[in-house]
Amino acid sequence: MSSFHGKVAVVTGAGSGIGRALALALARRGARLALSDVDVAGLAETVRQVQALGAEVHGERLDVADRTSVAAHAEAVVARFGVVHQVYNNAGIAFSRTVLESSHEDYERVLAVNLWGVIHGTRAFLPHIVASGDGHVINISSLNGYMAQGLLSHYCTSKFAVRGFTEALRIEMLEAGHPVGVTCVHPGGIKTSIASNALARARAAGLPVTEADEARQRTYNEKLLRMDPGLAAEVILRGVARGKARVLVGNDAKAVDVIVRVFPALYQHLVVALGRRLARSERRGRQ
Repeated sequence: MSSFHGKVAVVTGAGSGIGRALALALARRGARLALSDVDVAGLAETVRQVQALGAEVHGERLDVADRTSVAAHAEAVVARFGVVHQVYNNAGIAFSRTVLESSHEDYERVLAVNLWGVIHGTRAFLPHIVASGDGHVINISSLNGYMAQGLLSHYCTSKFAVRGFTEALRIEMLEAGHPVGVTCVHPGGIKTSIASNALARARAAGLPVTEADEARQRTYNEKLLRMDPGLAAEVILRGVARGKARVLVGNDAKAVDVIVRVFPALYQHLVVALGRRLARSERRGRQ
């Protein structure tokens, strides 16, 4: 059967970045789409773009952290299309703060979106995906789902957990013999607004934003978040079509995977050294 043509695909966080790129790539492949995002304007633009490609689409504002809303979204999607074949649990946020600087609310919000959003989306759609007879669950983790970084403990915690949840789900589907593929995606540095949004979120919360925070955002946007989201989406969909359990997106994700496997303790020192090197480069750039 076709991996995408005529299939009903659910994409969360579809208002920008990887989510929008996935929606467009799926539309080009003839999928029927159920798109959601908390950003109404961004979602509307994605809906407009996929409609221009001729896709049938259901768009809905959704906070994936709200379990009741996700369950209602699943009901609305099934009412619209009658079936669901694929869910791409993509919505995610980040904060950049040390553990000492972070509040409990910081952790709760990141985990609510990045981890509980994945759990809510999986649980709400899984019965329909099993019933479709040809389903797939795709959960977006991160390079930070197998490599930790300072200042990102909230994000790393959520993305490590997404990996564990997804791999456990895959085992269950295999054991039960359900016709459901399960894929965990680990993107590296993708050119999205996640770093800028993290800083904007801190300002909106009234948190102090230092010159170092602004420099770190510039470093991420200019040096680390480099891969085009459209290319990332193509890599992800190729992995889905092949039924891969794990998809690493970008050469940085692949290189880091090797380093972490070979040097599981040493890599943490390498992360510190790289951070200092990037900070020195940023300071020289401002002089």
